[in-house]
Amino acid sequence: MAKDASVKLISDNRKARFNYELMERVEAGIVLTGTEVKSLRAGKLNLGDSYCDIDRNGEMYLVDAHISPYTAGNRFNVDPLRRRKLLLHRKELARMDSKVKEKGLTIVPTRVYFKHGMVKVEVALARGKKLHDKRAAIQARDMARETRRAVN
Repeated sequence: MAKDASVKLISDNRKARFNYELMERVEAGIVLTGTEVKSLRAGKLNLGDSYCDIDRNGEMYLVDAHISPYTAGNRFNVDPLRRRKLLLHRKELARMDSKVKEKGLTIVPTRVYFKHGMVKVEVALARGKKLHDKRAAIQARDMARETRRAVN
C-alpha cells in the first residue's frame, strides 16, 4: 500500500505478520452497513483471529473480524462477528482459491483502511510459520534493536 494523503489506516494485523509468511497481497472492497462504517471511523475494529474464507459460490468472506457496535446505532447495529463479503475481481478470486487448494495456503486480512472514503481490506496469501521461524524472527528483531541502540 502506497503512502497517500487519501489513505487512512483503521487497523493493522500485526499478529498475521508474526504467525504467517505473507506472500501475495490484494486490495478488496468490503460490504458493510452504515453503523459499521461509523464504528470503523472511530477505529473500533479488531482483526486478531480473523481470516478469509471462499465459499462454494466463489465468494470471499471476512470471518471473525470484530467491529464493535456503534454507540448511537441502537436497532441498526448488527452482529459484531458476522461474516462480511469481500469484493474482488473474479480472476483474483479464482487465482487465490486455486493457490489455497493446491499449496495449502490460507488467506488472512493484513490491514483495513479508508481509501477515497471507501473501506478497503488488504488480504494476503499466507503460509503458517513454524515455531523455529518465529524464534528466528524474534531474534533478528532483537539484534536490530541492539544495533540501533549501539549506533545512537
